[in-house]
Amino acid sequence: MLYGLIGMPLGHSFSQKYFTEKFNNEHIDSEYNLYPLEHIEDVVNLMDSHPDLVGFNVTIPYKQQIIPFLDELDPEAAEVGAVNVVKISYVNGKRHLKGFNSDIYGFYNSIKPFIRPEVHHKALILGTGGASKAVRAMLAKLGLQYKFVSRSAKDGQFTYSQLNKEILDEYKVIVNCSPLGTFPNVDSCPDIPYEFITPDHLAFDLVYNPEETLFLRKAREHGAATKNGLEMLHLQAEGAWRYWNE
Repeated sequence: MLYGLIGMPLGHSFSQKYFTEKFNNEHIDSEYNLYPLEHIEDVVNLMDSHPDLVGFNVTIPYKQQIIPFLDELDPEAAEVGAVNVVKISYVNGKRHLKGFNSDIYGFYNSIKPFIRPEVHHKALILGTGGASKAVRAMLAKLGLQYKFVSRSAKDGQFTYSQLNKEILDEYKVIVNCSPLGTFPNVDSCPDIPYEFITPDHLAFDLVYNPEETLFLRKAREHGAATKNGLEMLHLQAEGAWRYWNE
């Protein structure tokens, strides 16, 4: 059986290595490939040319754009409005696509041990892409209020230029959902006032390559607890495997 990952670009992805090792270690007769797509519409040609493809992961920038191509949406994925797992099945010879979101499970279980209820009441979500939707839902489940931070002004969210000491004193969990800092662009990071980060802060980066992004290093240098996205990747990958095989 064939599985894979769609997105653009895919040079940063660990998914192929992760699933290849899993298949080898567990003696599973399957293959996992990377499928960089210039346009989301290309997913149709991908499936047509790979009839043995039974499931694929979805990454930046297609976690929301894939939804119109689906025949069915898992309720949790529908709630957050983003999909990172697609299961392909055939009903009476007709292809049927169902979308799931395993980022939800991965993020929740990865960040939960780091939440300190006595000081962590509010969170900043850096970026507004597909992954941020799962983060938003799970922060709410953990009892945290949240605000998105974006480059453009919009009601109910901050812009990066608005962030100051007063805001960072109030919002002590900071989650980077943007691709900034991802290899090979390791010298980039979200433009936040790191000087106002304290030991009461928690900085979580969905990026996992490199192991410590510039965002995490700057936060750590000011005493914050830090966590990268590698464990979340492993958890969401195992979640994807369960969805494909349920």
